[in-house]
Amino acid sequence: MRQQKLEAEVVVVGGGLAGVSASLAAARNGASVLLVQDRPVLGGNTSSEINVHAGGADQDGHRPHAREAGIIEELRLEDAVRDPRAVPVMWDLTLYNAIRQEPRITLLLNTAVRGAKVVDGKIVAIEALRTSTDEGFEIEAPVFIDTSGDGWLGYFAGADFRQGREGPDEHGEPHAQGPDNITLGASLMFLAQDTGKPVDFTPPSWAKCFPECEPLAKRWRHPELDRHGFWWNELGGTFDLTRDTEQVRDELLATLLGLWDHIKNHCPKCAEKARTWELTWFGWLPGKRETRRLLGDHIMTEADVVEARLFEDRVAHGGWPIDLHPPWGVYDDAPPATMIELPDMYSIPLRALYSRNVGNLLFAGRCISSTHVAFGTTRLAATGAAMGQAVGTAAAMCAKRAVGPRQVAERHVRELQELLMRQDQYILDLAAEDAADLARTAKVTATSEAEGAEAENVVNGVTRWRKGESNQWASADGAALPQGIELKWAEAKAVRELHFTFDSGFERGLSHTQYPYSLERQVRGPQPETVRDVRIEAWIDGAWRFVAAVKGNYQRKRVVRLKDAVKAEAVRAVVEATNGDERAKVFEIRAYE
Repeated sequence: MRQQKLEAEVVVVGGGLAGVSASLAAARNGASVLLVQDRPVLGGNTSSEINVHAGGADQDGHRPHAREAGIIEELRLEDAVRDPRAVPVMWDLTLYNAIRQEPRITLLLNTAVRGAKVVDGKIVAIEALRTSTDEGFEIEAPVFIDTSGDGWLGYFAGADFRQGREGPDEHGEPHAQGPDNITLGASLMFLAQDTGKPVDFTPPSWAKCFPECEPLAKRWRHPELDRHGFWWNELGGTFDLTRDTEQVRDELLATLLGLWDHIKNHCPKCAEKARTWELTWFGWLPGKRETRRLLGDHIMTEADVVEARLFEDRVAHGGWPIDLHPPWGVYDDAPPATMIELPDMYSIPLRALYSRNVGNLLFAGRCISSTHVAFGTTRLAATGAAMGQAVGTAAAMCAKRAVGPRQVAERHVRELQELLMRQDQYILDLAAEDAADLARTAKVTATSEAEGAEAENVVNGVTRWRKGESNQWASADGAALPQGIELKWAEAKAVRELHFTFDSGFERGLSHTQYPYSLERQVRGPQPETVRDVRIEAWIDGAWRFVAAVKGNYQRKRVVRLKDAVKAEAVRAVVEATNGDERAKVFEIRAYE
């Protein structure tokens, strides 16, 4: 076998949404990145291999204005435009393309980490294997990120971790049911379609048989004819899903085919309608929910999320309910999920995203530092992506300054937060105060304003509707486009870079999904609120002069970098067109030298 030695400033292990976001964030902040993924595609549970809904804080649009921003929003908007029919492999391509376009990232697909070399409490190198090319790798870096879901890098490095449920007294959690080794399970999903003509289905002999409706209905698990199912086809809570995945997969495949057999051949309610339906895809790789949870300086608890505690070192947010499942999954007599609704979004601290005993290890996604109960909400894929952007940005800072993540949390957290918000990460109830942003000292006016959406909102540091406040400029109802917004200074400023945060419809859901009821509520294409065409002008020598233009935009965050800085007393953005809305809407404008 060939052996290679590789180096990077940041190594990311795991290519789900957390790992993709972490890699992009680290690279965009100047670090060389090596992303190691053990599957042939990116996306983790949301990839075409598994097809789990990419849910998050906005609860599929049921919690308006809670959607994650930043990198995951960029990817979702790209997907909505390039893949209006939500074809699973196109989501894979969206993620792969984002990684391929970033020159600072080296991607190793089909590559599994097999060990870690630790010296003086820090990882100095990892060992990885790629059988498809007969290669082994030794990869060195000053900073490592575990986004593997199962916490494999942390495990190999000797990081403290927890697996299973805590008892109610350990962290004062009313809904804790341990202590034991029970976890949330894994699911196999399927896709089906109506062919318009009769299609027979004969299950294999080893498929489970569910000939009657009543036993399934008593367990709240009677299947309905649907294009995408069934998240509750779940097992593994009483197994160890780091070791028993093959056994669990075989059983889940038997139950999946048995449930489809029930729909096609046994169910009086479904069978007639299902005559023309067929399976078009089903998973062979279980979508895992919970395995190891690596332990950090802070362990997120039920109270943290229920009370929406605002941590001083908060760097991401969540908002999905605490979503707990019974141990025996599809065979359990209890309902398939217990949902504990949360009154508001909650914050996620940096101290829950790095190891308490491995000095250069950060993590994001399913393996963060939380109790089993808190994990019921933090485990969502888009929430993991927001964490990924946070730790990727922190990792780049660690590499640049030769410090560990604990030092960032203790000494540089406000700088990290400002950098994250500059790159459109949302940090709950924290307004941006970037001292380098020239827009903060400008007088802001507009050609027209809607009530409650005044021009000066674009410099208030908040980039979404929150607590009844719009935090955006919107042109007045009935005022035809074009509409302009102007930043004016008491004396001329040298401006080289302008940042715009547009409205991308956070009142609706938007995610890659196969659920028809979710897709029906989405806009699969450019979001109508988003500014499409904007002309940028500068007031120079007593006249407005054209300096740049954005055409055909559909992204929420756009950065306009001028070839040469312009020295101007004022700049203005003239919104010439949106993607459908009659009004211009802008959450934030920043200006930098």
